[in-house]
Amino acid sequence: MPDKLRELQRLWIIEATRNKVLPIDDRMFEKINPDTAGRPTLVKGKTQLLAGGMSHLGENCVLNLKNKSHSVTAAIVVPQGGAEGVIIAQGADIGGWSLYAKGGKLKYCYNWGGFKHFMIEGASVMAPGEHQVRMEFAYAGGGLGKGGKVTLYVDGQKDGEGEVGATLAMIFSADDGLDVGKDGGSAVSPDYKPGNNSFNGKVKGVQLAIDEAAEDLDHLLDPADVIRMAMARQ
Repeated sequence: MPDKLRELQRLWIIEATRNKVLPIDDRMFEKINPDTAGRPTLVKGKTQLLAGGMSHLGENCVLNLKNKSHSVTAAIVVPQGGAEGVIIAQGADIGGWSLYAKGGKLKYCYNWGGFKHFMIEGASVMAPGEHQVRMEFAYAGGGLGKGGKVTLYVDGQKDGEGEVGATLAMIFSADDGLDVGKDGGSAVSPDYKPGNNSFNGKVKGVQLAIDEAAEDLDHLLDPADVIRMAMARQ
């Protein structure tokens, strides 16, 4: 039925033009990342506050940290006997990042697609009590999926640094999500096992920040400022 075929082809072109479908965008990987696809996400602004216990948050529900400088700051309570376990993690054993305590020290792992783990460890053992821990990622720039420098801070004091050679530009995992206080899916870091890695103290809250909002000369968040920021976005 060549006449019917031509009729349907013409109708398709008319409807595609009317609904602004053309030109057809067949890019796959670029359309996964909302930044490169131009797709809105559920998170507005350059900061996001996460409460302890939040889990399995999909990537479109979390501030997009890919391909840019960013920071992760957490208020924690270290128990007697020392800190151990995951403070916050996003992704899976096929790619993602995790901020956690190992042997009482702050540690960060960037899992590059399951092929390589970039590990940065703090120098000091955190004493029992309340602390503010922070990871700053200075993105190298120059395109997508580049590396950067990671600096760890405990209570505003530099505690460790290291290089991440490459990052994932588009997606961490299809279904593992982000967890606060544990790594709820397959383990991002080889330092701990899946299913038994919860932080042994308390994670009171976490702030994610990107671009200029991630820059803090004191490397320490004022809790009052955090509350004002949260209320202003209601």
